[in-house]
Amino acid sequence: MPMFIKRVGFLINPIAGMGGRVGLKGTDGLADKARALGAEPVAQQRAKQTVDELLRLLSGASSISCLLLQWLTCSGDMGETVLQSAGVSANAFEIVHRIAGDPSAEDTRQAVQHFLKKQADLIVFCGGDGTARDICSVAGFDVPILGIPSGVKMFSGVFGANPAHCAEIIYAFLQDRLTTAQADVLDLDEARYRAGEWKVQLYQVALTPFEPKHMQSAKTLIEDIDETAIKDGIAEFLLEQFRCDASMLVLLGAGSTVKSVGDRWGIEKTLLGIDAVVNGELIGRDLNEQQILELLGKFKTRKLVLSPIGAQG
Repeated sequence: MPMFIKRVGFLINPIAGMGGRVGLKGTDGLADKARALGAEPVAQQRAKQTVDELLRLLSGASSISCLLLQWLTCSGDMGETVLQSAGVSANAFEIVHRIAGDPSAEDTRQAVQHFLKKQADLIVFCGGDGTARDICSVAGFDVPILGIPSGVKMFSGVFGANPAHCAEIIYAFLQDRLTTAQADVLDLDEARYRAGEWKVQLYQVALTPFEPKHMQSAKTLIEDIDETAIKDGIAEFLLEQFRCDASMLVLLGAGSTVKSVGDRWGIEKTLLGIDAVVNGELIGRDLNEQQILELLGKFKTRKLVLSPIGAQG
């Protein structure tokens, strides 16, 4: 039986996504503040879900060929811990970069350099757009990359839709059933984001496994000329609905569509936060998870207004 050896570079940004639930709109440079607000790591859990599902697919494969998977990873929370907890044997992965202290962007870049030297067939990472940028700055077009979504912001086209779909993409790619395609690597300026300004920028282009059903596409940066009229119509419709109950708690989510609802109501709605309205008055602005839960406990009737951000998986 022919034996095919495939090498996967695997790394995790342990702080990715921690800032979301505590209302920080990102974690870049704010990991300590996120922890102080009660944030807990989420990246390792999502990375393990992907590894678990990939191992399940590999164990159930029936083929005339045998695929031998060799993992290349970082020590501790940047990869090693998840592979061990998923049951990957010690001889099936190699630690190519050891971290000292808290993991950093420089650790990510150094790890990718080692992945390239070891001739990785694919780099799989768990994080957000910032991690994708760090990887692409070293990998270029030398090796395709695939992101397991875990960050607060993910606008790039290199992410699978969820951990299970990421596992399916990896499995198909390692079996040479997928080709690669170019995808935009975008990122949001977090400082301007927290100040209420939406500024997404194209930084690089990367290679990624081409599987359109299970990949999210890059965030579209063009607004339709008729969007304003559409948003006004949505706002007027919702306003009529909520006028019926003066005691109703209305939670307005993030995004320009929902902000247009607030504008139509004469409310100073945050563009990128979650705000609370009762009887047409703003009672909470830019709320975090705990503040939202407290409000939900005070009101019997609650409505949530959300708008999906286009092409986000």
